[in-house]
Amino acid sequence: MTAAYTCSKTFSGYPCCHRQWRHSGHCRFVHGYSRSFCFWFQAEELDENGFVVDFSSLSELEKQLRQQFDHTFLVNADDPLLAQWQSLHEQGALDLRVMENVGMEASAALVWDWANKLLKARDGGRSCCWKVEARENEKNAACYAAVPTWFRTA
Repeated sequence: MTAAYTCSKTFSGYPCCHRQWRHSGHCRFVHGYSRSFCFWFQAEELDENGFVVDFSSLSELEKQLRQQFDHTFLVNADDPLLAQWQSLHEQGALDLRVMENVGMEASAALVWDWANKLLKARDGGRSCCWKVEARENEKNAACYAAVPTWFRTA
């Protein structure tokens, strides 16, 4: 169920690379994109400024996105080459981020969780993120949509 008020905010320009080592096709090779993320927020009541979410208050979320995805190399925790990737990281050849799943669907769910942790701590349930679109380029995107159980609706 969508609340009375909604808004969205896009963060873009996070060039990173990854590989899907289980894939039988070309996705098993290291390849990169400039990822972007569009967050959809909702609330039954606006804040004291008349906003669902004050976009200027999302700097901590943007910082997390930048740390995870800006000029980084993403690998699955079960990648059989993980030791080699870690060695290259230690040598300064890449900025490694080990994830449960580097795919766009899982990335959308991951950052949805980040946004909701921030909003719950700050707004106490007044607003939430109900959808994230994780885009790897202009042609390909994946979404994760769910309303957190703690979100207050009328």
